[in-house]
Amino acid sequence: MRPPPYRRGAAAVVALTGLSLLTACAASTGTPGNGAASALGAPGSASHVTGTVTVFAAASLKEAFTTLGHRFEHAHPGTRVVLSLGPSSGLATQITQGAPADVFASASAKNMDQVVAAGAAAAPRTFARNAMEVAVPPSNPARVASVRDLGRPGVKVALCQPQVPCGVTAATVFVQAAVQVHPVSEELDVKSVLAKVTLGEVDAGVVYVTDVKAAGHQVKGVPIPGAVNASTSYPIATLAAAPNKQAAQAFTDYVLSGEAAPVLADAGFGRP
Repeated sequence: MRPPPYRRGAAAVVALTGLSLLTACAASTGTPGNGAASALGAPGSASHVTGTVTVFAAASLKEAFTTLGHRFEHAHPGTRVVLSLGPSSGLATQITQGAPADVFASASAKNMDQVVAAGAAAAPRTFARNAMEVAVPPSNPARVASVRDLGRPGVKVALCQPQVPCGVTAATVFVQAAVQVHPVSEELDVKSVLAKVTLGEVDAGVVYVTDVKAAGHQVKGVPIPGAVNASTSYPIATLAAAPNKQAAQAFTDYVLSGEAAPVLADAGFGRP
């Protein structure tokens, strides 16, 4: 079962005074128009924004959003992107309880729905997808060769907590693979699961494809066949109570733009 994708729109661009329709169409496809400004805008132009942008983002976005944040800051001198990373479920709760933030990037449409229902955001759009993979230590001591091996007696497995998107998606994989997994550890977010694997505290962990890629030689990935794998969508929205709404919208538009797409792809994210 694949979670339903969020409403999709053309990738947005930073709002420019007098921006032509031709420019907007070009940016939405990631192809610049003739002489058009890029989705990032140009320092000193009408799109120039300043100040801090606080982004509440799913932990699995750490590497990609760190890169995107640096690029956004470079294109907009005077801005600073601050990432607050964690489980989407916990971040959504913080937002609905009034935590100050400008942007929410969730690893689950369900958690974004929670924020929208509370009136804290509107019109989110999906910018990426992610699928699951089994991560094992490089030596693979339990000789895990497939997701079904996670059900073998004695195999120590770490998972995300059941309410966290990576835990929800992993549970879908287990149903589709017809395997019962009894974890020895249930972690707050996907990076914590990955840490259990890299430290050798467990034999395997179910994480996102992007996390295995980010870990490099610290772990070995055991792919999950597409027939039983599951994915999750990543919506993003500027928050209604954003302290720096102009810069928040600019960052949201950048993540949705064609300029951000290669960074997300390099990190292992799929197209929305």
